[in-house]
Amino acid sequence: MRIAMRQATEWLAAAATDPRECKRQWHGELGIAVLACGRFWDVLSVPEELAMPALDALLGIPQPPGPALEDACARRVAFFLPPDPAGRWIGSGIRYSGKGAWIAVPAPNRTVGRLRWLVPPNGTGALFVPAAVELALQLALGRLSAQARTRRRCPTCGAPAAEGRLPSDPAVARRQAPTRDGAAP
Repeated sequence: MRIAMRQATEWLAAAATDPRECKRQWHGELGIAVLACGRFWDVLSVPEELAMPALDALLGIPQPPGPALEDACARRVAFFLPPDPAGRWIGSGIRYSGKGAWIAVPAPNRTVGRLRWLVPPNGTGALFVPAAVELALQLALGRLSAQARTRRRCPTCGAPAAEGRLPSDPAVARRQAPTRDGAAP
């Protein structure tokens, strides 16, 4: 276990401009370092209500999962994906960070606090497969929509509310395929 944690620490710190300083920051008061996206991974940040059921589905497949980081205050979950310079994800509340973006991360052994690992990095470089994340998010959205339809009732009379999407419903994240010249359509 100790060797795996050391490997995870080294892998994560390698994304820092100064890996030693990164490790010092993890041992400091805040326990957080800021790391670059786009070199070893990209990050897909999703609202928690959609991300948690998707993460459950992803953990049920036989492939090793990538790291997943929760920001408890922002109520978001970040999935670590392979770098994709042409990567585009669309959806309400979906944020995709690649080359040129930065992410605040705690040490790999941190499982409490505002920023905590739901699935810590394992040191092997395992990342989530984008197609699997996309499918898991679509499934999660379908389940959330079905649950919402059964629960929507008029607060006054108890009658079922009209069908339709509420403004607070999250939209599914979908990768947008680049065109031949590499640009998104």
